[in-house]
Amino acid sequence: MSNLETAPHEVPCAATEFDGVEVLEPREVPLGGPRALPVRRTLPQHQRSLIGAWCFADHYGPHDVRETTGMDVPPHPHTGLQTVSWLFRGEIEHRDSAGVHQTVRPGELNLMTAGAGICHSEVSTSSTSILHGVQLWVALPDSDRNTARDFDHHVPEPFSRGDAMIRVFLGELAGQRSPVHTFTPLIGAQIDLAAGCTIDLDIDPAFEHGVLLDLGRVDVAGRGLESGELAYLGTGSTSLRLHNAAGLAARVLLLGGTPFPDEPLMWWNFVGRSHEEIVEYRRQWQDGDERFGAVSGYTGSVPRLPAPGLPATRLRPRRRT
Repeated sequence: MSNLETAPHEVPCAATEFDGVEVLEPREVPLGGPRALPVRRTLPQHQRSLIGAWCFADHYGPHDVRETTGMDVPPHPHTGLQTVSWLFRGEIEHRDSAGVHQTVRPGELNLMTAGAGICHSEVSTSSTSILHGVQLWVALPDSDRNTARDFDHHVPEPFSRGDAMIRVFLGELAGQRSPVHTFTPLIGAQIDLAAGCTIDLDIDPAFEHGVLLDLGRVDVAGRGLESGELAYLGTGSTSLRLHNAAGLAARVLLLGGTPFPDEPLMWWNFVGRSHEEIVEYRRQWQDGDERFGAVSGYTGSVPRLPAPGLPATRLRPRRRT
């Protein structure tokens, strides 16, 4: 997915210490034009730009797209990151410049590695009536951010823990491990909680964690979450309690990882390390440089998404305290 803001701010990403539970409120962002699909963005924010290597989280739907254009994101570039597509309802057609053509379906992980550069398009399928899911980005560490383009598709097997159903799409949780390679230690899992369910999960104390509430109302380590909110927990905890006190089922995504070792700079769809890198990435995309390649088979009205103008000020990464 692209960040389609016409005047995106630079995001100097850095790990931030916090002891306890911090609740991040989403902000609504239109995904493309006046009739855009609205998404709720919880990462990055001013007070928190990273949870492990997770650096971007858009949460959308459920949207009835039968009378609209649905999702139609033209070919656009990425550097220095991986995109994680995860759906609850609907289907999205993915095409990228590595030659991958893959349908994204509910409960199936689609992970695209941009590395040094890639471009891709995303279009909801004609059979989709309701579109509902998340789009997540993972920053690549300095040692691997110029790796080759790649793509992984994985269907995790759901398993139960009491009245909860868990799907682990990245990392390891509750004795289940995803086979998909990550460049830093990560966890990504969907957890469905039946009405009245309480679950205690063993978690890695070296990880910081985020719990994004999709449906219902859930208490996370004693703090109540409303739909769309994300609870952040710092390192040091060995267990996590989720409690669904409501009379309806609830659903969360658990995201986490070890604090990110680098200080990346994110602007538009690029993750780099300096102002000069971002400027060069933008120039190369505008010039059609082979760094990003080309997408075959996309039939939208705009053949490729132009980059927005750079801000008048210099892009600067935040220094870690």
